[in-house]
Amino acid sequence: MVDTQGLVLKALVTEANYQDGVVARWLIELLARQFPRLKKIWADSAYRGVLVEAAAALGIDVEIVEKPPDQDGFEVLPRRWVVERTFAWLGNYRRLSKDYEYWLDSSDAMIYAAMTHLMVRRLARLRAAV
Repeated sequence: MVDTQGLVLKALVTEANYQDGVVARWLIELLARQFPRLKKIWADSAYRGVLVEAAAALGIDVEIVEKPPDQDGFEVLPRRWVVERTFAWLGNYRRLSKDYEYWLDSSDAMIYAAMTHLMVRRLARLRAAV
């Protein structure tokens, strides 16, 4: 789950045998406790159903971002590009570019380490500009 700037709020790495909607329900429950001011989530159409129901029970509005029915080929969708950009940032880190990790906790930790590195570099650039 990322914020509107594409920075990771919470990562949840699971085995591949879990459906995205099920994992999203677990994630929304964690987020509701950690970020009580969370009021709106934009999600892909794959998260319709379980995520929408779980979020509604927690008082969080979910807006499903769908591609237009007349769309042919690739088109940048509003709000969806934020998550895709985050995936691109994470892909720049060698250990996250492929599935090298054996343990789920290691993958989870590498996501947070990569985002911490990215945020510290941004802060350093801001400080140098002042």
